[in-house]
Amino acid sequence: MSFESIIVQQPQAPASHLVLLTHGVGSLPQSMLGVARWFANRDTSALIVSMASPEPSDISGGLQWFSVRGVTEDNRQARVDAAMPTFVSTVRHWQRVSGTDAQRTLVAGFSQGAIMALESTKLTEPPALRIVAIAGRFATLPSRPSSATIHLLHGDSDPVMPAALAQTAQSRLLQLGTNSTLDLAHGVGHEPHPALLKHLSARLSPT
Repeated sequence: MSFESIIVQQPQAPASHLVLLTHGVGSLPQSMLGVARWFANRDTSALIVSMASPEPSDISGGLQWFSVRGVTEDNRQARVDAAMPTFVSTVRHWQRVSGTDAQRTLVAGFSQGAIMALESTKLTEPPALRIVAIAGRFATLPSRPSSATIHLLHGDSDPVMPAALAQTAQSRLLQLGTNSTLDLAHGVGHEPHPALLKHLSARLSPT
């Protein structure tokens, strides 16, 4: 199976937007194709790419942005910080390909992909100004407002990343004045479930 990023939709005309999908740890770009096609159905003029994480996973045959072996609340931030330059450069690469900028870029991440997407909003100049975090979390809660708009989507039965993490993140984001939303799906576990995308549909402005 290919470990390369997958271009799911490439419009003939210049792209109106760039949508990047980021998968979970130990997984592959193929795992986000359902979400990618959901975005493609919404906007036929967007370049849509399911990105491959850069490193082989050390817990499976898939890929990762950073290792989760021995990860703790104390060391997670350092691991994310070490991976962030590669994440940003990957987003910038696809912006060059698409001819778009941060304003016209949406990153939708699941699990570890959502961690990277959320953490990128802490940067002085976030590489994408719209973030969709599915079953994700911040490594540590932000301390400053972000210029990005953040949509948090979480199943209330997630056994891997409890929904309380998203609720706490939303409270902090609102406290800081960051433009953000939170939607919980009842009975949904740790997956990019269609119920979450149904919530997202109401949050995204028509393209």
